[in-house]
Order: sequence, then C-alpha cells, then structure tokens
Amino acid sequence: MRLCVIPARGGSKRIPRKNIKIFFGKPMIAWSILKAIESRCFDKIIVSTDDAEISEVSKEFGAEVPFLRPKNLSDDYTGTTEVIAHAINWFLQKSILFTDVCCLYATAPFVQSSDLLRGFDILSNSKSTYAFSVTSFAFPIQRAIRLCENERVEMFHPEHLGTRSQDLEEAWHDAGQFYWGKSTAWTQLLPIFSKDSSAVKLPRYRVQDIDTVEDWERAECLFKVLNLYKL
Repeated sequence: MRLCVIPARGGSKRIPRKNIKIFFGKPMIAWSILKAIESRCFDKIIVSTDDAEISEVSKEFGAEVPFLRPKNLSDDYTGTTEVIAHAINWFLQKSILFTDVCCLYATAPFVQSSDLLRGFDILSNSKSTYAFSVTSFAFPIQRAIRLCENERVEMFHPEHLGTRSQDLEEAWHDAGQFYWGKSTAWTQLLPIFSKDSSAVKLPRYRVQDIDTVEDWERAECLFKVLNLYKL
C-alpha cells in the first residue's frame, strides 16, 4: 500500500498562514492535494498538521486528517523525516502497513501528477531507499562568490577563476516538491540525501521554493506564464 503525507504546520512566520493562503483561487495546500488525487497512485492521502483550520481546508479538498500532529513535532526544528515517521507509526499502531510513502510538500503548486508517478517508478525500479525531486543550478556553483566586508567579493573556489563554464561539473539541488521513500527508511530516520537515494529530475522552470514573500511573488509570475502557454 502507498501513502501520501502532506506536512502542513500552522506556524509559518515569514509568510503567515502560507499553507492555506490563497494562490490563484485555491488555498496553497489544495494544489498538492489535488495533484496527489489526480495521480491515482496512493491508497491514502493525508495531511499532517497541528492546526484546526488547515485540517478543515485539507478535508474540503479531499485529503484525510486522521490526527492532529503533536506540538513537539510542530516547531521550527522538527525535520521532515520525523514528521513522516510519526504518520507511518500512527497507522502501524492501528495495524495498517504502508510499504511506500511519499512526502509531498504543501507549498508545491508546480508539482505534476506525472512526476509523482515517475518518482514511484524510480523508487521501485532503482531499489533505492528514497527518490526525490531535484533540479539543476542555473549557474555553475564552482564560480560562486561571497560578499565580504564593505561589499567586496571573493570566490568560494578561486581555483576555478579561469575554468570555462562548460568544463565544470553540473550541480543539482533539492527541488522541494516530493520525497518518495520506503516505509522502513522513514521510520528508521535514514537520511534522504545519501548514495542510497535516486533523483527525479525536474526542469528549472517548474521549480520554486516558497519561503519568503519574494519567493511567493516569483511563484505567482511563473505560474501565470506556465498556465498562459500551457507548458
């Protein structure tokens, strides 16, 4: 059996109530719930939250909220793996076993049902512990600079000052959309970023982390473009 867990605590500070803030006519979390339903690859789709209003909104759009997450797992320092492990163990206590579990972020309006399905296929066929969404950096990380005192700059890797961009290794980063994993990997709190994980590659134009007001505004601009041109 396959479980989708959407973590959505109520204590967002930089964008208050961002998980249910309206984004193009729907609460932000609704986009993730609806894509999970559309994928038809889950036996159960739940939202793990500590917030009564988020719970009601989630149920309105088709997710289940079988429990309210305890406060000790709802602060700024609790990691994703602990939240997902808690959900799996909650079901285990009721003798319900899931073999594959997907953590789908509540602020992922660009997620596609086809990507969720592709992630599950990669997890299954690669025999990995996790398979999660990634995208490439737009600029070579080896040419990154830091700002020093008085707005002066220096390179992180000065040895690459004269290296051509095309000769540098391409780098990738977490796309912040979804993380498929074996149930045992989650409950054992195994690290997601390891050699036992596989990548689900996404194009950069469909990836936007949403942590700040600037991120939100950029996501709105990107969403308009993608829907206008049906990309």
